[in-house]
Amino acid sequence: MARGFESKDVEFQQAEAARSAPRGAELTAAERDARSRRRTIELALARARADLAAARTPAHRQMLADAIAALEQQLGLR
Repeated sequence: MARGFESKDVEFQQAEAARSAPRGAELTAAERDARSRRRTIELALARARADLAAARTPAHRQMLADAIAALEQQLGLR
């Protein structure tokens, strides 16, 4: 069954209100870059920790431990 014009208009108004709602302070380009870089490092750290949990050889475990230490240092965790 086709929807009436009024329900479409209400849906449109709700969508417009959601789009125009303030999302907080806009970030500068430098702030966006810093957040993006931090998120990338956090994801790499999570991946390295997961890989370490599955690693079997001592050399691979050591390499991953070193990588984790370097990533934590970049995040200021160490």
